[in-house]
Amino acid sequence: MYFRRPPNGPFLFRILKLMRNFLPEDLTITSWEQIQTYFEDLKQREINSVEDLKKWLQDRSELEAVLEEDMAWRYIKMNIDTTDEELQKSFRFFVEKISPNTAPYDYGFNTKLIESSYLKDLDAEYYFIYLRSVKNAIKLYRKENIPLFTVLANKAQKFGEISARMTVTIDGEEKTLQQASVYLKNTDRAKRKEAFEKINARRTEDKEALDILLDELMDKRQEVAKNADFDNFRDYKFQSMGRFDYTKEDCFKFHESIEKEIVPLIAEIHQERKESLGVETLKPWDMQVDPNGNEPLKPFEGGEDLLDKCIECFDKIRPYYGACLRKMKEMGHLDLVSRKGKAPGGFMYPLYESGVPFIYMNAVGLLRDAVTMVHEGGHAIHSFYTKDLELTSFKSAPSEVAELASMSMELISMEHWDVFFTDKEEWKRARKEQLQGVLATLPWVAMVDEFQHWLYENRSHSHEERHAKWQSISERYGTGMVDWTSYEDYHKTAWQRQLHIYEVPFYYIEYGMAQLGAIAVWRNYKQNAEKALDAYDRALKLGYTKSIGAIYAAADIKFDFSATYVKELADFVKCELELLSN
Repeated sequence: MYFRRPPNGPFLFRILKLMRNFLPEDLTITSWEQIQTYFEDLKQREINSVEDLKKWLQDRSELEAVLEEDMAWRYIKMNIDTTDEELQKSFRFFVEKISPNTAPYDYGFNTKLIESSYLKDLDAEYYFIYLRSVKNAIKLYRKENIPLFTVLANKAQKFGEISARMTVTIDGEEKTLQQASVYLKNTDRAKRKEAFEKINARRTEDKEALDILLDELMDKRQEVAKNADFDNFRDYKFQSMGRFDYTKEDCFKFHESIEKEIVPLIAEIHQERKESLGVETLKPWDMQVDPNGNEPLKPFEGGEDLLDKCIECFDKIRPYYGACLRKMKEMGHLDLVSRKGKAPGGFMYPLYESGVPFIYMNAVGLLRDAVTMVHEGGHAIHSFYTKDLELTSFKSAPSEVAELASMSMELISMEHWDVFFTDKEEWKRARKEQLQGVLATLPWVAMVDEFQHWLYENRSHSHEERHAKWQSISERYGTGMVDWTSYEDYHKTAWQRQLHIYEVPFYYIEYGMAQLGAIAVWRNYKQNAEKALDAYDRALKLGYTKSIGAIYAAADIKFDFSATYVKELADFVKCELELLSN
C-alpha cells in the first residue's frame, strides 16, 4: 500500500491486491473440483519446521481470502437485484456446492495445526487470539451440521426476497418501503398517518410468511445446537460467535442498565416532542417528523452527491479516511440508492484479497442515509487498516470491535457535517437528531437482544405467544407516551423488520455495546481530537489480534456496560443535547 499527498492536493494512495503465491491468478471458481486440489495440498503437505508451518498458514490464509471474496461478490450482486434468478443461482451454487465441501477440510486443517509439533515455536502472544478461535472451531465441529448450514444460508436469504417485494403506492407512485418512509417526516400529520398505515399494512400481508420463515430457521438452528451437544441454540451461538470476553449474564446486565439509565432520558425527549408538536397524544407516525414543524433535512441529492459529501467530510477528519472512500469510488465499490427489487438494509463487505471493501445501502435522501454512509465508511476504514495483516483471520474483527469503528465515525463526523448543511441551524438540528437517535438505539438493541434470548429459551412458543412477548418487552423499554390504539397488531410484529433476527441471529447486542464505546470515543475526540483519532486508529489496526477489552483499551475507552458507566456516558450525551438546544 503506497501513500502520498501532493502539495495542496488530496491524500492519495495505491492499493496493491494481494499477490497469489499458492493459487493461480486467473482462477475462476465454477466447480468444487477446480479448487479441491488446493485443499488436498494443504491437507497432505508435510510440515517439518516452524517455517513450513508459517508458510502453510499463509497459503491457507490466501485460499480463505480468495474464497471469501468470491462469495462476497455473489452475495453483493444477489442483493443488488433480487429479481435476477441467475444471481440467486450463483450465490446458491457457492452455498450448496463450495461451502459444504470446505467445512471438513477446515476441520482437518484446524486439527493439523493444533497437533503440529511446531505449534509451540509460534509466537504465543501474537497467535493467541487466532489459536483460541481455532480450538473453539474444533470443539464445535460436527459433520452432520454441514448440510444444515447450507439449508440455513439459503433460508435466511428468503427474508431479503420477501422484503424486497414490499412496495406501496403513495401520491400515485409505487415506492419501496424505504422510499415511503420519507413521508413519516412530512409536516402534514394526515400524510404521515397515511404512509404509516400503508407501510404497516403492506408488512402485515407477509406477517404470517415471516413468522413461518422464523419457525423454519429456528427449528434448523436448534438442530445444529443439539448436534453440537448444546441445550439451546442461544448457548451454541454464543460459543460459535467466539464470545470469550462476556457472557449471557453480561447481556442481561446491559438490558437492565439501558432500562434504568436510558429509558428515562428518552421519556424526557418524548415529552418535549409532544409539547412541541402541540398534540394531546403522540401517535406512532409522530415520532420521526421534526417537532418544530421544519421540513425533513435533506443533506444530499442522489447517491453521487452523498458519496462526494461524505468524502469531503472524511477529508476534514483525516485525509486518509477520505482517500479510502475515494479509492472505493474509483473502483465502483458502492451501491447506495434504494430501488425496486433491491434487498433492504445496508452493509460494508470486506474484500480480503483486493483490499478495497464494498458499501451497499438504500439511500432515499434523508439524514439517516448520511449517517448510514458515514457508519459504513467507518467499517471501510477499518477494512483498509487491516488489509496488510498477516492472516485473513486477523482481519475479521469481532462485531463488538467492528461496530465500534463504524459508530464512532457517526459521532466524530458530526463535527464536520457542515459539508451536508451550509445553514448552521440545520447543522445544529442534524446533530440533535443524531444524538437523540443514539439514545433511542440503545433500548431498541436491548429489546431485540432480549427477544432473541426468549425465542430460543422457549422454542415451543406459538406465534401468538411470540407477538405477546414482543409486546411486553416493548412496554418494558417504552416510555408509555406513544399511543398504539387500533394499531396493536403492527406493534406486536415490529420485530419482523429486523434483518438480524433472520439472517444473523444474536448479532445485534454488539451495536449497543459499540454505541457505548462510540460515545466514549467521541467524548475523547471533543477533548483532544488528534489524540482520540490516534487511539481510534491504533485500535482499528489491531484487527482481531487482541481481546475485545484490549482493543477498547487501545482506543482509550472501557469495555463496560454497567449502570454506572452507562449513566456516565448518558449524562455526557444529555449535556451535549442541552448545548444544542440553546
